[in-house]
Amino acid sequence: MSNEEVSKLPVAKWRGQIDLGGEELDVYVLNDETRVLSSGSTTKALANVERGSLQDYIGQKALNTFIDKEKVLQESIRFSIPGTQWVGLGITTEHFELICRGYVQALYERAPLTDRQKDIAIKAAVLTSGLTRTGLDALIDEATGYQYDRAEDALQVKLRAFIADELRAWEKTFPDELWEEFGRLTDWKGSLTKRPKWWGKLVIELIYETLDEDVAAYLKENKPPAGVRWHQQLTDNYGARQLVSRCYEVIGMSKTCDHIRELREKVARHYGKKPVQFTLYLKPPADD
Repeated sequence: MSNEEVSKLPVAKWRGQIDLGGEELDVYVLNDETRVLSSGSTTKALANVERGSLQDYIGQKALNTFIDKEKVLQESIRFSIPGTQWVGLGITTEHFELICRGYVQALYERAPLTDRQKDIAIKAAVLTSGLTRTGLDALIDEATGYQYDRAEDALQVKLRAFIADELRAWEKTFPDELWEEFGRLTDWKGSLTKRPKWWGKLVIELIYETLDEDVAAYLKENKPPAGVRWHQQLTDNYGARQLVSRCYEVIGMSKTCDHIRELREKVARHYGKKPVQFTLYLKPPADD
């Protein structure tokens, strides 16, 4: 690219690294406040290759149904990095989540993946399970230092991201795989369409309560009218993606468990909950 072309590119004003499942990804916040992940480090994290094109790992025929390759590639962002002569290539946090979720979905739906693709799908589940309750955007803000420069209005910012002003009906928010894993881990023999009501408590514990604490509290304290589900209050963009992403993170962790108790413990540890042990005092038994 010519110097003139480079001068017209977005600029990486903040840069850093995030750790997802032991993988370091280079991340940037551009001067228009777009958060991006380095395309190269994303490829390395997924495929464990030093040099490779992301296109090579999202364009295979078996993945066409699950990953919109053209959208990801066309909306990739070239940007300049101050202090270097390099032009960076990044993907948005939304596209990173879509790629990981697409791989995982392909694995769960038993698409004809190669062994290599199956390994990447498992890696994608690990990467998404590495996201904390604050979300990928917030991780990047913290890693790059952008969190200290951005304008912030605490709860109201979070609510605008998660809560819609008008309710919208969602045809299908929770993936079928979540119910399948709950069924396997609880040894449920009945139909998943007539699942036990107490699974709702699992959703609250494993999904809603691992989202941002302020938003989870708002959802609990401001229940929607009868007949309207909680998740119908979420926005149709960031909030919905966070909710669905969290479902897949929990699904990924559930694949390594044999019992629902094990999953609850893993989720609690992963999202920062601390175990508490209670001591119960009883009268001594009466002498015979």
